Amino acid sequence: MANQGSPQLVSLVDPYVYQTIKKLIGSKFIIQTVRDTVRGRLIDVKPDHIIIEAARNSVFFISIQHMVSVTPDYSERV
Repeated sequence: MANQGSPQLVSLVDPYVYQTIKKLIGSKFIIQTVRDTVRGRLIDVKPDHIIIEAARNSVFFISIQHMVSVTPDYSERV
């Protein structure tokens, strides 16, 4: 094997989580991650990350593996 010993990226995808979150595109959420909490509108979902538009048109790319919880945001902020 020519690639033996080369580092490889391995990412696990949970199809249930991916499909469930994909149905919620356009909704406002509070996403708690292992580092911080992000509040915004879900604008896209990929198998390994989500894209959130927060206040002042800030865009966050959040790894699904780093998400701790997802809560609907019923406030008028965003």
